[in-house]
This record gives sequence, structure tokens and C-alpha cells, in this order.
Amino acid sequence: MRVLHWTVAMRLIQPPNQGRPAVPFLPSNDNSHRGSAHMKIVAVEPFILHLPLTADSISDSTHSITHWGVVGTRIVTSDGLEGYGFTGTHADLASDRLITSCIRDCYAPLLIGEDAVEQTRLWKKLARSPALQWVGRAGITHLALAAVDVALWDLRAKQAGLPLWKFLGGATTGKVEAYNTDIGWLSFTQQQLLDGSRRAVEVDGFTRIKLKVGHDNPNVDIARLTAVREAVGPAIRIAIDGNGKWDLPTCLRFVAAARDLDIFWFEEPLWYDDVGSHAALARASAIPVALGEQLYTVDAFRGFIEAGAVAYVQPDVTRLGGITEYIQVADLALAYRLPVAPHAGEMSQVHVHLSHWHPASSILEYIPWIKDHFVEPIRVEAGIYQRPEQPGAGTTPLAASMERYGKSIG
Repeated sequence: MRVLHWTVAMRLIQPPNQGRPAVPFLPSNDNSHRGSAHMKIVAVEPFILHLPLTADSISDSTHSITHWGVVGTRIVTSDGLEGYGFTGTHADLASDRLITSCIRDCYAPLLIGEDAVEQTRLWKKLARSPALQWVGRAGITHLALAAVDVALWDLRAKQAGLPLWKFLGGATTGKVEAYNTDIGWLSFTQQQLLDGSRRAVEVDGFTRIKLKVGHDNPNVDIARLTAVREAVGPAIRIAIDGNGKWDLPTCLRFVAAARDLDIFWFEEPLWYDDVGSHAALARASAIPVALGEQLYTVDAFRGFIEAGAVAYVQPDVTRLGGITEYIQVADLALAYRLPVAPHAGEMSQVHVHLSHWHPASSILEYIPWIKDHFVEPIRVEAGIYQRPEQPGAGTTPLAASMERYGKSIG
């Protein structure tokens, strides 16, 4: 089949509210694409969605948002398959457009006419492009790369007619436990925190929850944690997340005060890149350190792991260069016998597949902000993630959501 020239393919790139809405891949009885040796890429179409949260707004110690940005691309092949991938943002349109511009202007010319089956080679072609490597080995270029790479994996799994976890080789764990983060925001009052924690445990069946910390006075956080521990009882596992707010002396005082609260892990206690302080905190406290959502490369993870600065490794396909680099990080963690607990920058639409498949994973974050905007939303029953059933990586958005929440890519 004739492959579109890049300039022709670029004419197809329209924001969902300025032309025909994106048509999602829907499972059908047409298996003509299965077993095809090639999938030529004929179009690369970036998109931006700004999706509302489950509350009017939320805050942690560092961020305050009202919407979640789903910024990514649809990749179309010559046999009619469509792969979707995206990164997660704070729904800031100006910076979101930097990501879609990188996809459209930098990566699309490198992809048009290529064989999507050769996904590993394409990852290297994009990630190690000399011009792009010169201006960014992290940040915008990596977020854009993540969206492209996830879309390519989505295509490959759809071509095989399998959900991604099965395409990768099948489930290696009997269950993936969900921990509920959406009940624990720093902007919630203590009463809201208590009500949400009780509801998550007593009604929804969660046995794991996560609470945000990071007040200017850490004693406020100790009081909130103590109240929640008393409310949910000793059997529920409570993790905490500082979002990089505090310095080492503050963290040391805090963990000493929290010693009797049985904290499962302390996530991002310190500035994201500070390997030495994380290692010092890990040596000084019995509370395990978790981190990784702000790390862009396998090399960055290696630095923390080798320093003994992390116990729970938290890679994110939306921050790393997609699924390809996520697998590298997960394998690295496994080599050190460290558990992998992905950060849900894509709200676990992709990570649910990876967590069922990778042997280092058994727990996964749950934030239900965007699930109802996808053809196959994540499903948690009694605190356990259900295995996805439809072909692909779980990243195909609903056409109605593309139409309603789509933003111009500029």
C-alpha cells in the first residue's frame, strides 16, 4: 500500500475540536491485520485533552490543579490500525503545546513511512536522534517520546489481537493490589481525609491508601496521620507522599515523630534529584523510601538504586521514554530485588498491564480521574486491579471525550 508523504500526513493533524473527531480503535471481527509482517506508519496526529478531576481542585505540597492533561498522539498505519499513547500533565495549554509540537514537528518526520513493528529500533531512532538529543534528554522531548512509544506498543498489541499484558508474555502475579491516592490530598480538611479513608476501606474494599504530607509545620501532618490511623485501624497499609517539599532535617524530625504510625513508605520526601539526602534518610529511618515519578531515564534510577536511596521503585511510562524505557527500569529494580510500584501519570491505564506482567510488581496507584474517558477503563474491585481484556495498551480514548475536551494544538 502506498505510504503517505510526511507533508500529506501532516495535513491530517487537526485538534479534535477543529475537524473530524478522532475515531478510536474498536475491537471487531476483522482479523485481516493479524499476522501482518509490516505496519507502515502513514499518519502521526497529536492531540490534547484537558479532563476534569473528581473534585473541583486538588493540591499536594507542591502542585494545585483543576484538570488533568492527556497529551499524546494517534499513530495510523497503512492497514488501518490506530495506536494511541499519551503523557500526563497539569493541563497547562502552553506547555502542553510544546509536547504536541515536538511530536508533530520533530518525531513525525522520523516516523512516517517506518514500520511500526520495529518499535525498539524506532525508540532508539527517536531517543538518540543527534539534534533532539542535543536539546533535550529529558523534559519536553522525553514526554513526547513517551507518548509515541506507548502508541507504538498499543499498535503492536492490537495487531496481535491481545491486551498488552498478554502480548508481553502473560501475567506473572495472581493479583495487583490498588492503593487509593484520591482520598488523601493535602487540600482536604482533616474531616474530609477521615471520611474519604473510611469510605475507601469500608465501602470500596481498599486495604491500601496514600496520604499527602508537606505542611510547613510537619506536626500538622502527624496529627492528620494519627487520626486516619485510628480511623482505619492497624491492618490498613498507609503510605505517605511529600512531593519533594521538605529538606533532610525536616524529614528526619518527621520520621522520628511518625515512628509508631506504621507508615508503609515515604514517597518523594526530598528534592527529586537529591540522591545523597535520600540515601541518608533511608539509612536513618525504618520507613522505606519510594520515588521515581520525576526521574526521566534508566540512568537516573540506577544512581538512586546503587546509592541505597530507594526501596520502592516508581517508574512512570509518561515520564520515562514510554514502555520501552519503563521495562529497562523495572528489570533494573528486579535485578536488585526491589519492588516496582508504578506512579500513575497515565492514571494506570497502561501501568495496569505492566503491573500484571512484570514480576517485580504487585501494587499500583489508583486515581480515577480519567478512566471514564477510555474505551476500556481501569477496573478495581475490592481493592484489586482487574486484568484488561481488550487488545492494546488501554490508551484508546472515547470519541465523545476527544470531541468535548479536546484543545487546539496550535
